[in-house]
Amino acid sequence: MIRVMVVDDHKMVREGLTRLIEYDEEIRVVDEAGDGLECIHKIRSAKPDVILLDINMPEADGIGTLKELNRRKYRPKILILTVHNEIEYLMKVLDLGVDGYILKDSSSKELIRAIRFVYEGERFIQPSLIPLLNSKLIARDLDQEKIDSLTNRELEVLKLAALGHFNKDIASILSITERTVKNHLSSVFQKIDCTDRTQAAIFCIRNGVVRVHE
Repeated sequence: MIRVMVVDDHKMVREGLTRLIEYDEEIRVVDEAGDGLECIHKIRSAKPDVILLDINMPEADGIGTLKELNRRKYRPKILILTVHNEIEYLMKVLDLGVDGYILKDSSSKELIRAIRFVYEGERFIQPSLIPLLNSKLIARDLDQEKIDSLTNRELEVLKLAALGHFNKDIASILSITERTVKNHLSSVFQKIDCTDRTQAAIFCIRNGVVRVHE
């Protein structure tokens, strides 16, 4: 018997999912929660094998709940069930180690299949998202190659430029001349295929070289 917990902030959705899931006699919904905090509170007593987790919820959303579950000793398989078909959401939760990702407009048959996949230790990805995911992963690998091609000094200059520092500031911070800063930036732009600071900043944010709040 596969034990499932349904986590969604809409009671009607939880009830509907429970009915759909339990059409399969080998799957049983052992508990439900309206947000991430309730999920965390109930998980020890419910002991689900699989958590069906929505992303957008009050109090604690799906991504925050996933991060919290990753810190705990008991961590069931986690299948994200969401309306979000944007590839950025999928890549974010994959980086956090999610076991599956399926859209809410999927058929009940596909949902049952996804639950079985993650329960058996396989990763399930919404089939319609796989081509875009593959292209994004290839692009990310290429970006990483560009980052790896930078010298330590070039990376330092790039980070400071992406954070909005002028050449004079960078020169002062790194104790080098402004001409050296310009030379480094010219080399950096060529290596990462950017033509100006704005493009370089976007490249850095996209790849986590710098963070927006910095």
